[in-house]
Amino acid sequence: MEGNYSQVKAMLAITRASLKAMFKSPQATFFSLFFPIVLITIFGALGGNGGTASVDIAFAKDSDTTNRLYKEMQTARALSIAKGTEKDIQDRLRKGRITAIVSIHPIITDTVQGTEGYTAYPPLSAHAMYDLHLITTSASQRDLPLLQSVLKEMISRIDESVYKDRESYAVISQEMSEVRPYKMIDFFLPGMIGFSLIGAAVFGVAFAFYSLRDTLVLKRMYASPIRKAYIVLGESLARVIFQLFTVVVLLVFGTLFYHFTLAHGWLTFVDMLIMSFLALIVFMGFGFFFSGIAKNQNVIPIYANLFMFPQYFLSGTFFSKSALPEGLQSIIKFLPLTALNDAMRNIAFEGSSLWSCWREMGILAIWGILIYTIVTKTFRWE
Repeated sequence: MEGNYSQVKAMLAITRASLKAMFKSPQATFFSLFFPIVLITIFGALGGNGGTASVDIAFAKDSDTTNRLYKEMQTARALSIAKGTEKDIQDRLRKGRITAIVSIHPIITDTVQGTEGYTAYPPLSAHAMYDLHLITTSASQRDLPLLQSVLKEMISRIDESVYKDRESYAVISQEMSEVRPYKMIDFFLPGMIGFSLIGAAVFGVAFAFYSLRDTLVLKRMYASPIRKAYIVLGESLARVIFQLFTVVVLLVFGTLFYHFTLAHGWLTFVDMLIMSFLALIVFMGFGFFFSGIAKNQNVIPIYANLFMFPQYFLSGTFFSKSALPEGLQSIIKFLPLTALNDAMRNIAFEGSSLWSCWREMGILAIWGILIYTIVTKTFRWE
């Protein structure tokens, strides 16, 4: 009898029963599927690009910093100067998180090369000393008129106070880099996938296994011929299938109705599913942990929310992490939800491969090893 008993068939029977229960559960389908869709509909309908109400700019690396205009821009209340690496600045410009990259250079009016370190720009005006060059993208146009107004007022103020005999201290030139538009849905949809995965994995696993243990179902399963590992795998597999199904629905919904960007089409779609699967396994580990340490069902939401809520607001789920203090950003990048959100956005919009997201995958793997090591010590059958 023992030799003829199929562990795999028993595991799949558990998976099938658990999966049916989840699809029939209004709570599971609402929070995993319909609630994210409602939020995607709201934010997708808003349209437009990311960014804040303030005018954020960054200075080009080779910009002249000795002139008065540069110093005035550094202290202007209407301007917020973004810091970061050149790659980070370019990325933020492309996504509309800064309005322009500003380059200030002396205007060279003759054919002789300018002062060493300066670029010899074509003459824009015979009566201006500096060229204030703005590099923008189609994603950063929202605050551009306000930025131009602020800069013109600043130049006019300098002209009146110091350079009355000149036509202008500086002239404004502009160029636009053509890039793929970064829409709000491109930021928001990956965050909603992370929101759905972590919530359903932690709450779903914690409540399900606590309930099974509390009603002695786990104890009865433990006494049956099926091995312990297959019992856990059966229940877990059902949740993995259900949650990956919700990811597919969210991606299809966002792509069809709000033109969510999948940089490489189906390849990007598959990469996002693989990343979701890895994160889901890690998040489920925390659900196993909370179900094991919970003394009663009422404390599970407390444990789960202590783990999830800080990540909802710190991991770039609803707004960009760049709005947070720099010191905090260096810490929150190691959170599991941050790793997932960053990787999903890089894969979807940037077209990054899974291998190029090795850092985020490594963070998730470390969290997975840690939590499942703890789970082996805390998981209980009764």
